Amino acid sequence: MSALPDFWASASQAERDAAYNNAEAVADSPTLIAERDAAALAFRADHPGHLDLLYGEGEREAWDLFPGRDPAAPCLVFIHGGYWQRNSRENFSHLAEGALEMGWSVAMNGYTLAPDASLTRISWQIHAALDWLSQHGPQHGIAGPLVASGWSAGGHLTALALEHPAVTAGLAISGIFELAPIRDTYLNAALHLSDTEIAELSPMRRPVVQKPLAIAYGTAELPELVRQSRDFHALRSAAHAPGPLVPIPGADHFRVLEALRQPGGSLLRLAETLLS
Repeated sequence: MSALPDFWASASQAERDAAYNNAEAVADSPTLIAERDAAALAFRADHPGHLDLLYGEGEREAWDLFPGRDPAAPCLVFIHGGYWQRNSRENFSHLAEGALEMGWSVAMNGYTLAPDASLTRISWQIHAALDWLSQHGPQHGIAGPLVASGWSAGGHLTALALEHPAVTAGLAISGIFELAPIRDTYLNAALHLSDTEIAELSPMRRPVVQKPLAIAYGTAELPELVRQSRDFHALRSAAHAPGPLVPIPGADHFRVLEALRQPGGSLLRLAETLLS
């Protein structure tokens, strides 16, 4: 599989930018984002017990933990998206609702955003965060198996997190698994991706991890996001790595997360199967 899509060589800069511009592709994305942030703020206010737990020195290097009823229950780790340069863990707290309802714990970590941190640094922070959680989680009522999950850029970081020894399985939602096209878009103004980072931090180019990894995307997403998920699943399947490819019917890049938030949502049911 080529690192770049077939149309890339003849595409204009505007076409390349549009191929990865999720906000532009979803007309009502500003409304959806405002609703998301309001729901997250309300959820945090109702669950103040284990917030802003630092795992590093930076202000964004922190966990928000939402322990379930049983410390031994699985924990859904959620890594937020925003193309490694936007959003924060606080914007997604409400996504814990469904997992808590089914008896799981939820943990949401932050990381320093580009350009203040390189993608190399961000990737290192994810592993440092998981080191902290595996060591200190039991003090906060989280001692069960960790299922890493993430959306968009968080899907990319989930694929890297699967390599951490504390992670049992993963759920990558609408992720980026080959970084080469990203360097050719507007997104690289903050990222400044190097040849080394593209080679070493693209999950498509790393050794295949033989742990369960479900790869999900919305069928109404941009074609490039769909292609990235399908290509990464095909690569893992060829290496006999476990985990399904799951299209979420009719979901765009923002609405796909409803299947993770809702009690009994398809992405939550999928997460449960990864441990069976």
